[in-house]
Amino acid sequence: MTKIKTGDTVRVMSGSTEKGKGKEGKVLKVDSKKGKVLVEGINKVKRHSKPSAQNQTGGIIEKEAPIDISNVMYVHKGKPTRIGFKVTEDGKKVRVAKSTGDVID
Repeated sequence: MTKIKTGDTVRVMSGSTEKGKGKEGKVLKVDSKKGKVLVEGINKVKRHSKPSAQNQTGGIIEKEAPIDISNVMYVHKGKPTRIGFKVTEDGKKVRVAKSTGDVID
């Protein structure tokens, strides 16, 4: 089970500034088998495409590329924090921000 989920706000902690080091974005997709995340507006790459049925004009398309999940941190109350798990009294497993101890979800 990964600690980062789709829809979380994360900050890129390592990598080059071209890939978005220091920037924040929303997680669009998580690939837990490969350990990669797709973050909105981060690690943009350009792909050349031929004209097709979906894209009549073709040309250069700019889209996000996945980055390693270890290079991002969850943002809680404006600051990056680590995430832990805790079992509540009613037996539910919830994510907890390590810095403050607050329950995330």
